[in-house]
Amino acid sequence: MTDHHGRFVWYELLTTDIAAAKAFYGSVVGWGEQDASTPELVYRLFTAGDAPVGAFMDLPLEARRMGATPRWVGYVAVDDVDHTAGRIRELGGTLYVPPTDTNIGRISVVADPQTATLALINGLKPGRSVPAGVGAPGHVGWHELLAADGKAAFAFYRELFDWQAAAPESSLMDSYQLFSAGGQTVGGMFTKLPRAPVPFWLYYFNIGDIDVAAERVRDGGGRIAQGPVELPDGSWIIRCIDPQGAMFALQGKRDKDAASQDPAPELTWAAEWGGISSRGKVVSKPKR
Repeated sequence: MTDHHGRFVWYELLTTDIAAAKAFYGSVVGWGEQDASTPELVYRLFTAGDAPVGAFMDLPLEARRMGATPRWVGYVAVDDVDHTAGRIRELGGTLYVPPTDTNIGRISVVADPQTATLALINGLKPGRSVPAGVGAPGHVGWHELLAADGKAAFAFYRELFDWQAAAPESSLMDSYQLFSAGGQTVGGMFTKLPRAPVPFWLYYFNIGDIDVAAERVRDGGGRIAQGPVELPDGSWIIRCIDPQGAMFALQGKRDKDAASQDPAPELTWAAEWGGISSRGKVVSKPKR
């Protein structure tokens, strides 16, 4: 994994309904499935074509008892999980799962000093994902951190992973800090709005038509939290919640005629998030 140090290389969905997750994301993103279970763990892969792009598994019972709810977790490749986990503690972060050998490699589930959760990995097993082009269909094309303090968050990740600042394409994005890993701009971070109760990482999946995908989200029992929103490059995004409550985002193109339609109702978050996952629920908030 040396060549991919500091890059997001794997993604896991922790869910309360594996069968429903398979059907939902298969329809919305177009993913296939492969079984990668072990005698100790039910573990299935999402695939784009023949390439694994992530996995889905049951949210552990212990986590549920602590109030955890479904969520996506991104894994960042590091040369030494134990050393990096130690640095996270030194820099004010938290270890939820200490360095551990697992079915996908040596991992540690951690939180940054502002409580946003992610994971570290070394030795990602053969056949699993490696960083693809940011526009590859079905892959994660963007990584976004909604931070309590965007500037402080960027300083932490620059120290930890050597992420570099990338210049914004527009002065309108001055408050949105783009970052690069391995010489490629792969995401952005900013100070979140008050309606997002805690900091978190949001992952954007590449799809074809944003309106078709949005319809499939709704038909599958998911919800549109925001969007469609047009980006400076002409692509469109929607931020969504799956039927079990995990938040994710989609990015793709949009037909010009569809762009004149009214956007979906906005959703806001109720209660507080805690631990690794959300403790809250989503409630409807019509746009004015």
